[in-house]
Amino acid sequence: MRLLLVEDDDHVAAALSAVLSRHGFDVTHARSGEEALQALLPGDRAPFGVVLLDLGLPDQDGFEVCGRIRRISSSPVIMVTARADVRSRIHGLNLGADDYVVKPYDTGELLARIHAVSRRRASAPPAGGSEPPADEDAPREALRLGAVTIELPTRQVAVRGTAVPLTRKEFDLLALLAQRPGVVFRREQIISEVWRTSWEGTGRTLEVHIASLRAKLGMPALIETVRGVGYRLVAPPAAVSPAGPAS
Repeated sequence: MRLLLVEDDDHVAAALSAVLSRHGFDVTHARSGEEALQALLPGDRAPFGVVLLDLGLPDQDGFEVCGRIRRISSSPVIMVTARADVRSRIHGLNLGADDYVVKPYDTGELLARIHAVSRRRASAPPAGGSEPPADEDAPREALRLGAVTIELPTRQVAVRGTAVPLTRKEFDLLALLAQRPGVVFRREQIISEVWRTSWEGTGRTLEVHIASLRAKLGMPALIETVRGVGYRLVAPPAAVSPAGPAS
């Protein structure tokens, strides 16, 4: 698999490249955001399977680079940074990053995350195609949960009539919880159905997506944390109904 390592520290890049090469990766090293973007432009070689993106780059912030990557490439992006705060994690995922790893990290964990995002991307539908629902028996109509409307066929969400843009995984997560309000979903079950993996390291990514959903919807109490178990959507069953035609 081709891997693009975006890291301005040559010593760090050399050490990590050696490890990745021993595990079968064809590593290309970019020392700046602009160099990374040039490497990602379509060419004769196969696209990169994964991009490891450091945020502290000399020419531009890694968040900006991630946003620009998403406009030209569908390669999975893993942010690798010392910024450990939740706000940075949420911001990175909202920009389109597939995962977020905080330095210092265990090399085995990083390799596991690389393989995890590769598997998820390999099982995802082509860009522009319609994504099959996680549950073939799930209802196809829209759902109303109080002020929230979830259009399952078009994958659109609105709060009090105002559209709320969600990432693909945020929508999948909300739709899963919304189709069974009041039911507690175990963390392992959510990770299996939304991320299609059983790797435990995805749990932190789940927490970040939950926090992002609460913030975007402006309803922190809508998704309840059931400590030690998982999450559930707090809405009375009567509040959940197919959304009728617009008047």
